[in-house]
Amino acid sequence: MSQKEWYQMTAEEALQAQQVSAQTGLPWDAALQRQEEAGRNELAEGERISPITLLLNQFKDFMVLVLLGATLISGLLGEYLDAITIIAIIVMNGILGFVQEFRAERSLRALKELSAPNARVVREGAVHQIPARDLVPGDIVLLESGDRVPADVRFLETNGLYVEESALTGESVPVGKLIEGLAYGEVPLGDQRNLGFMGTMVARGTARAVVVRTGMSTEMGKIADLIQNTESMETPLQHRLEQLGKVLIIVAIALTILVVVAGIMHGQPPYAMFLAGVSLAVAAIPEGLPAIVTIALALGVQRMIKRKAIVRKLPSVETLGCASVICSDKTGTLTQNKMTVTHIWAGGDLLEVSGDGYTPQGELLLDGRPTDPRRHPIVSRLLQVSVLCNNASLHEEKMETKRKKSKDEAQAVWSIKGDPTEGALVVLGAKGGMTQEALAGSFARIAEFPFDSERKRMSVIVEHEGGRLVCAKGAPDVLLEHCSYVLWDGKPIPFTATLKAKVMAANEGMARSALRVLGLAYRELKPSEACREHDEAEHSLVFVGLTGMIDPPRKEVREAISKCRKAGIKTVMITGDHLTTAEAIARQLGMLQAGGGSLSGQQLALLSDEELDAKVEETSVYARVSPEHKLRIVKSLQRRGHVVAMTGDGVNDAPAIKASDIGIAMGITGTDVSKEASALVLSDDNFSTIVAAIEEGRGIYENIRKFIRYLLASNVGEIMTMFIAMMAGLPLPLVPIQILWVNLVTDGLPAMALGVDQAEKDLMQMKPRSAKENIFARRLGWKIISRGILIGICTLGAFWLVLRVAPDDAGQLLKAQSVAFTTLVMAQLIHVFDCRSSRSIFHRNPLQNRYLVLAVLSSLALMLAVMYIEPLQPIFKTVPLGWKEWVLALIAAGIPTFLMGLGSVLSPKRTKRQASYKARPSMR
Repeated sequence: MSQKEWYQMTAEEALQAQQVSAQTGLPWDAALQRQEEAGRNELAEGERISPITLLLNQFKDFMVLVLLGATLISGLLGEYLDAITIIAIIVMNGILGFVQEFRAERSLRALKELSAPNARVVREGAVHQIPARDLVPGDIVLLESGDRVPADVRFLETNGLYVEESALTGESVPVGKLIEGLAYGEVPLGDQRNLGFMGTMVARGTARAVVVRTGMSTEMGKIADLIQNTESMETPLQHRLEQLGKVLIIVAIALTILVVVAGIMHGQPPYAMFLAGVSLAVAAIPEGLPAIVTIALALGVQRMIKRKAIVRKLPSVETLGCASVICSDKTGTLTQNKMTVTHIWAGGDLLEVSGDGYTPQGELLLDGRPTDPRRHPIVSRLLQVSVLCNNASLHEEKMETKRKKSKDEAQAVWSIKGDPTEGALVVLGAKGGMTQEALAGSFARIAEFPFDSERKRMSVIVEHEGGRLVCAKGAPDVLLEHCSYVLWDGKPIPFTATLKAKVMAANEGMARSALRVLGLAYRELKPSEACREHDEAEHSLVFVGLTGMIDPPRKEVREAISKCRKAGIKTVMITGDHLTTAEAIARQLGMLQAGGGSLSGQQLALLSDEELDAKVEETSVYARVSPEHKLRIVKSLQRRGHVVAMTGDGVNDAPAIKASDIGIAMGITGTDVSKEASALVLSDDNFSTIVAAIEEGRGIYENIRKFIRYLLASNVGEIMTMFIAMMAGLPLPLVPIQILWVNLVTDGLPAMALGVDQAEKDLMQMKPRSAKENIFARRLGWKIISRGILIGICTLGAFWLVLRVAPDDAGQLLKAQSVAFTTLVMAQLIHVFDCRSSRSIFHRNPLQNRYLVLAVLSSLALMLAVMYIEPLQPIFKTVPLGWKEWVLALIAAGIPTFLMGLGSVLSPKRTKRQASYKARPSMR
């Protein structure tokens, strides 16, 4: 085959390269031989992981092994309820992980569903319908409206052919196809207009084409290969929990051994010390942590669903919290995906059009003042031509709303049936009072000459009481060639070179603003004119004016991007659209600021990975990019140390979505492939929903840190109480059953209530945390150790003050142990309110989290039950306390929290949380 690319060849060269005739196609035996050489026209899935293997993989995690060890210890102690609970937690987490990974493996199967099931092929001069998987390079295929392109093809003949390629290229409107070869060099995928790609859809028209690539050699096959060879990123939360599990088991075993050895050395019975040591080990490992993390994430997911974000992979919720870059598609995410006319030029006047989307509400503004089209005859004619030369239609649906005040109230939702560009013109007419319904009574269409990619214009002939009228629209430069007159000062006058220059200047001005510009013209037909061909109708036209349209940005996105900037998050646009359009939208949204750069797919292809890494920090817009380019951008940002959230809706986005730290798919316009590769799906396709999800992600991670802080500080307090007592040669301040009861009373409900705590007000004013940040970063480790040691010292202090009255009296020892038990529980229940703030207990309203208040009251009731219910007293080795003991216990319990809180209040440096965050890589 020639060294030329397929899009560079002429149709004849493509046929010659495939050694086939366009009319007769391949012989059957030649097709079979080619299939043996090229293989079937289908996508390979790669090696599948069996469901059993996936399930077993869930139990290899280090934290799971730690919990299994805790289960064994609990069983040896006779704590069968604890053992059953831990096993239930392990199984629940395993099933959850299995379901997530099993769903992720369906990405390629969803991709295969985009392949056409059948194809119409010419073989030995006859048309046959065969399974698309049997197509081979060189086959001649026939396509028509509604067909899915069965392989990568080179078009040989086209008739008004438009192909919907948004799933593959990101192009927001159907692409007109042609048959001429493209003589110039490297051409982006979206501009290879003489090729059709597997999985795309024929929007309208017909074609004859030759198959040039099949199976994994197609553009869709390349994406399938990228998905197979792209590894999913481990979330920061998964990494940190594994890291935490290792730290906990090592510390717990070491301290437990020290306590047991110290106790035996000071004369304590070995068996009693062994039980105490094992009880401490069980208490030191917060076996409820994975369950609480799961519950916190699950509740966060429910909140996110209310904010239009659907989570597919639980750990990814937390990943959002440390996102430092959001790579977003343009069409439908940053914009409304509703073409809207924003400006019209008529008779030398430039008018603005208010309103956006398909809702026919808005005004025509001249110099900022509303203009009645009926008093501006040129504008009136422009609106008339816009609506008559049109195949789209505007529809209103009544949608019931949840907040409606009466049964009759409903919200109007407007939609377009037909081409988005034509739909924009219909809406423009409706805004000026020129509706399709109003014109239908006066005008009847009798002929149409459809839009063609070669002619670049469309015209219709309509009949009315005064005669017949030709209405035409098209690319301004092309339409001007067919216009002999221009509507000026309310009447047709000869179209001089000077006036044509004014029109082209207006056209260029609109184009520079990234508007898609259409020209409009008309002509009154004479009774003798038949106009059977478009050439007979489209001459001596009267030029009316220009319309400039764009897919407008969503109203709420600019504020969301500003919020991202305050939160230290860079927003990047990656789109298949043209660079000029992308830059214009980016500037409107505040994404492309002074110093920010942009790159086209062609420029990107010329950069090495090192050169891209140097440019990626300052680049905010990437346009006309391929799937490989998107993947390169994501990986480059990750090499620079960023946590990347990648959004997309098409098949072409799937590899980059999967490779990113947090993949986000569009729920409305997204393909199944992009959804299956993602961790998060936006049910409203709105960029601002991503920002809301990031806010939730940050809040969830901070809540996870809160209950880790609480659980570990409490466990350190228990261990220090026993450790210091043993080292000092004191009797056991807590018996094993009390240690296990403290663990049960204080670990469960309060920690869970922290998991649903409200976020602090300045959460979105902080910079993103580093993905490499340790779970104990930002002084969390210090807070855990300092509070834990203070809790231990104060508990032991209260124990010693009661014990010293009669050290050798068994009854006094029982009272002292009851005081220690009460002090330890109360210290932890007071400390839980301190954990709500990164500053101190004085910086937040302790009653704000009602779930936490209820949880603390429940834990307090459980503690009082074993103290004051007589049948439980001998089991838990407790006695009722008098008011003096209660005063001592409460003072001792309050010291750790209020002493450290006072220190925080007196240290203003600690009130600025943002300063404690590690600096992110600089992003312009």
